[in-house]
Amino acid sequence: MINFKNVLWLLFCIVMMRTVAFSQKKNRARITTSSAVPSQTTGSEDRAYWCKILYKMASPVVFNLAKGTLKQNMPVETPKGYAKKYERVTYLEAVGRTMAGIAPWLALPDDNTAESKMRKELRDALLKGIAKAVDPQSPDYLNFRTDYQPIVDAAYMALGFLRAPQALWEPLDSLTKLRVIEEFKALRTRSGAYNNWLLFAGINEAFLLKVGAQEDPSRIEFARRKIEEWYVGDGFYSDGPAFSMDYYNSYVIHPMLVEMFKVLLDRKKIGKSEYDQALKRMIRYAEFNERMISPDGTYPAYGRSITYRTGAFQALAQVALMQQLPEHISPASARCALTAVYHKMYDYCNNFNEKGWLVLGFCGSQPNIADYYTSTGSLYMATLSFLPLGLPADNEFWTSPAEKWTSVKAWSSEPFKKDYHVEY
Repeated sequence: MINFKNVLWLLFCIVMMRTVAFSQKKNRARITTSSAVPSQTTGSEDRAYWCKILYKMASPVVFNLAKGTLKQNMPVETPKGYAKKYERVTYLEAVGRTMAGIAPWLALPDDNTAESKMRKELRDALLKGIAKAVDPQSPDYLNFRTDYQPIVDAAYMALGFLRAPQALWEPLDSLTKLRVIEEFKALRTRSGAYNNWLLFAGINEAFLLKVGAQEDPSRIEFARRKIEEWYVGDGFYSDGPAFSMDYYNSYVIHPMLVEMFKVLLDRKKIGKSEYDQALKRMIRYAEFNERMISPDGTYPAYGRSITYRTGAFQALAQVALMQQLPEHISPASARCALTAVYHKMYDYCNNFNEKGWLVLGFCGSQPNIADYYTSTGSLYMATLSFLPLGLPADNEFWTSPAEKWTSVKAWSSEPFKKDYHVEY
């Protein structure tokens, strides 16, 4: 005999299971759809968001340096097996890398906007901080004179000066300028690793050439020749004699080589064809940089120094700042791609401690993935992808409506540019 209560209960369970399954299917579809389109925010909203993140990241470094409290207040995380004496290197790391990332933004003229107020605060504080950084009597006198690591981070400071000379070099008083030059010359007592480090020495000397000090041409020439020898094709340089699959083409090689060649071109030390070739190669690499950004703003966490986070997109950012994006990557699509990365990295991942300092990790605190040479100061490479903030707010990078980037088009069954290797 049929038990109708059991039948009714069974039917109820089936209906509920189908309802839950349908709801889950709708949720999955909603997630998939929402992650496969660019943000519908305007360019001005994107810019305000970029400014907020960069200001948050740079503020602890810059304002503490201005007050002479950087060494006092900056917490220092190091991974197990860290190979350096952090107190001798990490503070210059934080300052140099932050300076290189914020320099184009600080170079914009002042106006009456809230953004301009942020820029002016950072610029004024950084100028005070640079004076303290090279003053032997300052508690925040930074170490250029011992260890090998300062060769690296002086180079990022040099990059900051080269990217914003009128904002960050020219306003310095004559004594501070003299002290900066002497600290850079003191780096010549050491030589670095036989890889991308050659560019650090080269751009340090290029900076001295730019400001009218006596450069060491041999260091520039060695970097120039070896990096050219290490070009392996299709926009990639090997990092030394052996190729490494990581983001060092973006962290260091393309941006520093092009900046160094620009100084040499201006001083008629190289021909325009050599500069143009280096730039073309960086533009080609920037294509890969853009294609690495998935529809939801994630990107592959591979290779050394992944704790440098969004510094992985410095090459794409510099090409955008120079307004040299290839035709199939519009300024709006590059903006939307990078904005998606920032939302994923800085909204979803808790990358700051309670006082606003970056923490060791990629997405949040993950000290186990930090390299043996990475400390808190190292992490400020993350600022290097914000270079397009150096474009004024009325530039098409910021005014154009949102557009899809390559991976969004690819995963939405839309036409997108086929990719082939290049011969230059």
